[in-house]
This record gives sequence, structure tokens and C-alpha cells, in this order.
Amino acid sequence: MPTVTTNTAANSALRFLNFNSMQSGSSVSKLASGSRIVKASDDAAGLAVGTRLLADVTVLRQSAVNASQGASVLQVADGGLARIADVLQRMKALAAQSLSGVPSDTERGFIDAEFQELRSEITAIAQTTRFNGASLLDGTGATTQSFFVGSEAGDNITVTYSALAASADAYSAAAIGITATTNVASAGAASGAMSVVDRAIDLISESRATAGALISRFEFRGQQIATSLENIEAAKSSIMDVDLAAEQSRLVSSQVLVQASVSALSQANELPQALLRLLQ
Repeated sequence: MPTVTTNTAANSALRFLNFNSMQSGSSVSKLASGSRIVKASDDAAGLAVGTRLLADVTVLRQSAVNASQGASVLQVADGGLARIADVLQRMKALAAQSLSGVPSDTERGFIDAEFQELRSEITAIAQTTRFNGASLLDGTGATTQSFFVGSEAGDNITVTYSALAASADAYSAAAIGITATTNVASAGAASGAMSVVDRAIDLISESRATAGALISRFEFRGQQIATSLENIEAAKSSIMDVDLAAEQSRLVSSQVLVQASVSALSQANELPQALLRLLQ
């Protein structure tokens, strides 16, 4: 029914204009932000899942750093153990030299002087093998460190430096069995020192093997974290990232509809004027 008091056609055109303008604005926001979910009403469930995945991604990135740091700490400890092993090799050579029938007791005393200095150096290496200011091998620092390498509480790798070898809590000379009485000043003492050094070499080798196994574990955990990060980020992207091609198509469509709504509203506003001509 034609009326001039209520322009139903204009009201409908205005409603569609507002809706199409809102759709166009929403598409612009999504394209500008790169996100499919600009506000919670865009996809409430997707926002909840995507936010949780984003939290996991954030934690896993830090866990990757933690795994790398754990491997680095153990590599420092292994470096110190390697140098102790080098010293022990030299001490064994000195013991073998003292066991030879060539040196006199006086010369064995000179050999023992180097042997004792090397014994002190083992303790010095254990004391100065540090990471972030904490000693790793002399038993004075933290004997246990726990590294968080996952996404949930409890995803830890624990390193106990005092348990790298079954029979040593620390790696000073005395702790690995080379005491102040160990010497090569005589053939008899050199024979005993040879056995002591051999046991110390075995202990250091066991410790390095344990450290190497832990380093390998950290490296594999780092690779697993990298894989999880890749997959979780892909899942998050499929939920939260905007499809540029599809959204651009929707934007073009909504812009065309806005233009059509403006045209329709203009024509609807002219209807009352046309109706008034009936009174002329």
C-alpha cells in the first residue's frame, strides 16, 4: 500500500545498507590484521581453541631455548671432563716413565714434581668449570638442575652432576681417587699410581659417556619441540589466520552490495515525492 508517512522501502534499503557496510568493514579489518577472528563474535569456539594453541606455541618456543641451554651446560661440563682426561693421560705417561729402569730416584723426583702439579690442576679444572657462575664439577654448586622442555608442568629433564659416574660425587683429584699420597717418586709408588690413574680414567670416561647421553637427549628433545611447534602453528593458522583470497572476494562482493543499497535507498527516498504528484 503506497503511503507517504512510512517509507517501508527506504527502511529496508537502509537496513541492508547497514548490514552490507558492516560486512565490508569486517572484511577490511580481517584483511588489515591478517586474522580471521578480529572479535570474539567472529568465531567464539575458534578463538578459544586458537588462543590455547597460541599459548602452547609461546611456551614451546621458550622450551626450545631451555633445551638448547641444557645441552650447552652439559657441553661445558663435558669440556671440563675432557681436559681432566687429558691430564690423566699425561699422568699415566709419567707413571710409565717412572716405572722404567732408566731414571734414577733423583730423576723420579723430578717426574713426581710434574705429577703433583698435574694432580693440583685436576682440582683446579673441576673448580673452574663453571656455567653462569656456578661450578659444575667440584660439588660446591647446584648438584641437580631441572630444565623445562615441554608445554605442561612436569615436562622436565633433570641433570644430576654428582651422578654422572656411579662412584664419584665430584671431580677434584681426591674425589676421583688421586690423593696427596699418590706419587711416582719411586718405582713401587709409580706402580700403585698407575692403577689409581687407570681407575680415574675409567671414572672420567663413564662421566663423559653419561654427559654425552644427556646432551643427545636434549638435542632430540629440541628436535621434537621444533616439530611440535611447526604442527601447532599450522593448526593455529588454519583456525585464526585469514584466507586472503576468500576474504578479498567477500570484500568486493560486500562493496558491490553497499553501492546497490545506496542506490536502492536513494530511489526509495524518491517514492514519497512521486506519490505526492497524485495530489497535484
